[in-house]
Formats: sequence, structure tokens, C-alpha cells
Amino acid sequence: MEIFWYGLGCFRLVERGCPSLVTDPFDERVTGLHLPRLRAELVTISELVEDPQELRWPDLLGVERTIGGPGEYEIGGVFITGVMSARVPQPGLPFAQNIIYTINYDGVTICHLGNPAEVPTQALVETIGRVDVLLVPVGVPGGLTVANISETVSLIEPDIIVPMQYSIPGLQIDREPVDAFLKEMGVTDPTPVASLKVMTGAEAEETQIVLLEPQ
Repeated sequence: MEIFWYGLGCFRLVERGCPSLVTDPFDERVTGLHLPRLRAELVTISELVEDPQELRWPDLLGVERTIGGPGEYEIGGVFITGVMSARVPQPGLPFAQNIIYTINYDGVTICHLGNPAEVPTQALVETIGRVDVLLVPVGVPGGLTVANISETVSLIEPDIIVPMQYSIPGLQIDREPVDAFLKEMGVTDPTPVASLKVMTGAEAEETQIVLLEPQ
């Protein structure tokens, strides 16, 4: 399967023969980032919403199902599990619940942490299960600190870590640079790549950190 990043928590997951999925699409008017026109049969939202089917994104084509809450879903061979956790509060907005998703494409499991306010509990880690690729927020003010992120990674033990939710050119909302996270993880002189390809059954000898270029 192949993973593309568009900034913040927005990724597109693609696997031949399966529905494509976009996580956390954003509003250009709020973020300053441009979301290109994408085909996405499935959409996940990491903030609990009352009726996700009412949400619309003009740049996403072919959306058949939007998931914005906890539960287990099997759609076109894609297995999705959403579990709730506390979400980082936003100034002036009511308290919200965060949804952590595990998304399984043909044996490859991606975990999108959303925007959690705290390190996951052991019970939550057990619910998440084995993870091939962990998408982790590293630059949210008031969110997980680099020490929290390191602890989270140690608990989940993914093969690959992909940072998200950090400052990039053009972003108009407050996010911190990725540098502190990379330093904490011992990464120097990283080389961003356009996409991440993950093969079924591939296991890394040690955890890798992959920096994606926003599309």
C-alpha cells in the first residue's frame, strides 16, 4: 500500500483493489493549505461528530462513507477500528473526543492517533494492537510533548513512525516545527520522501522514522 501526506493530519491511503481512504481532510479557508482534488471512497475524522455523513469536502471525489466515531467497520476489504480518547482542547471550542483509528489494508495496519491529549493507557494500547505504521502528532501546542511521544511509541512499538501535525510552509494555524521530535528520536539530517510504500508481511529490524513531503 502507499501513503501520501497533505499536511496536518490529512493522509491518503491507497491499495490496489481496495477503496482509497483520506484521513482528516481540512478546510483551506481555515488552515491556509490547499487540498488537491483526490479520489477517496472512505474518509475518517478523528474528532467525534454527531452525523459524519453530513460532512462535505468539495475536493474529495467519490466519497461513499465518512466515519467520525468509535466502532468496528469493514468496507470493501478495508478494516477500520475507532476508539475514543481525550482530545487536545481548542481555545473557544467545547470539549471534544478524539478518535484513534487503526486501518488495515491487506494485512498492513496503520494507526492514526488523531490529536490526543495524553499518552494512551495500556488498555488502549492493547485495543490498538500491532501497528505497522504509526501516524503521530508532533507539533500541536498543548498536545503530546516529545517525551509523551517517545513514551507512546515505546508502548505501541510500530515498525514505522510518520510525524504529522507540525509546522509547514503556508500553514496559517499554530503548529510547532518537527525538529524537537526528530532530535528526541535521534534523527539527524532527515530526507523527506514523496510517499511511503509498505509491503504486506514486511517487518523492520528496528523502528524507522519517515518524514513525508506534503503533496
